[in-house]
Amino acid sequence: YPDEARRWRDWLVRAVAGAPSQMQILYTVDGSRYVTEWECPWLDGYQGARPVRFGNGAVGQLQLDVFGEVMNALYLSRQAGLGPDGAAWTLESEMVQHLAQIWQQPDQGIWESRGKPQHYTVSKVMAWVAVDRAIKSSTQFGRTAPVREWEQLRDRIHADICRHAFRIDLNSFTQTYGGSELDANLLLLPLVGFMSPQDPRMQGTVAAIEQHLTGNGLVFRYRAGHADDGLGEGEGAFLACSFWLADNLFLQGKRDQARELFERLLGLRNDVGLLSEEYDVRTRRLVGNFPQAFSHIALVNTGLTLSRGHARMGADGDITGASGG
Repeated sequence: YPDEARRWRDWLVRAVAGAPSQMQILYTVDGSRYVTEWECPWLDGYQGARPVRFGNGAVGQLQLDVFGEVMNALYLSRQAGLGPDGAAWTLESEMVQHLAQIWQQPDQGIWESRGKPQHYTVSKVMAWVAVDRAIKSSTQFGRTAPVREWEQLRDRIHADICRHAFRIDLNSFTQTYGGSELDANLLLLPLVGFMSPQDPRMQGTVAAIEQHLTGNGLVFRYRAGHADDGLGEGEGAFLACSFWLADNLFLQGKRDQARELFERLLGLRNDVGLLSEEYDVRTRRLVGNFPQAFSHIALVNTGLTLSRGHARMGADGDITGASGG
């Protein structure tokens, strides 16, 4: 749908209007910036869940991953032949310059933590993605840019992550710099091209997630009770993360295991083929937001990976699929 993609891109350029520091992580369906969160104490949610909230307080958060998502989407749009995009390239250049100033700041992470900002590993990785895709757009599509300066920035971010986010004693990357907790979003590292799936550090990370963050073969985002996410105990297995595990297993050459997990996830769909955000492995039912686009994006990406016999690759051989959040 090139017309729809072009309209989205042009809306983004207008919405940010040369001020990448003002880019929000979410907007209303009509493009408005007004997404104030408020609680409705006189209503009960599904099966009495509380609190019932309207809006989303995350609108005011710093989430570095959003820059990587946007830059990756714009890069892929060029690969698909969507153009012209002069105004978009101006915005992308401004975004890289902005990231150069803020990537070392703590943020709330892709799970929109309600706790204090931290140096989340995947936030830094997605900042790396933003710079990497800007470099690729410049070199592959002839966009004017200070490429050498951007390459130095990209290398600096990569080295910083490897230095501060990998624990030798755990043989794994961790959720935050210097931390000890795991996070299933670390499965994104090979999928966005940050690290080879064959790298021993990545293989150790996948093994740790399989050991500590799975239940009945499905993947949880993180250990319940170790994150300030406003949800409390009892979160189900996160379906997008389970698809990411299937991707990683496939990329590591464990193709039968990957297909088995993928088929099992397909079997969780309801009678019209839809998935929710999570799955309760105890009660064996779909839970959380429904239907959930995040789960379906992951399903499509994993299906393409398995059906094509390789990961979704860019023209230069780098994996370009991002998280789709």
